[in-house]
Amino acid sequence: MTDSEDLQTRRKRVLYRANHRGTQEMDILIGGFVADHLDTFDSAMLDRLEVLLEQEETDLQAWLVGQRDIPENADRDLIGMIRNHKLSQSRS
Repeated sequence: MTDSEDLQTRRKRVLYRANHRGTQEMDILIGGFVADHLDTFDSAMLDRLEVLLEQEETDLQAWLVGQRDIPENADRDLIGMIRNHKLSQSRS
């Protein structure tokens, strides 16, 4: 497998995981972000997404919708990118 095939495989895996979170709301929030930006994700971004997708569903949802503060050890920038993606779609 070449590096490019490996990257494509990882992108597909992350997209699948982002679209199968367990709740429709999270599938829309995270899955929509990943689907819209998938082709731009490099290995480092996929690493960040994979770590984020390991978080508990309820925690991640609360951080994304602002019900709870994002802990220091979470990827605040990535969570912000997902939030902003959804907000930009709402304005369109």
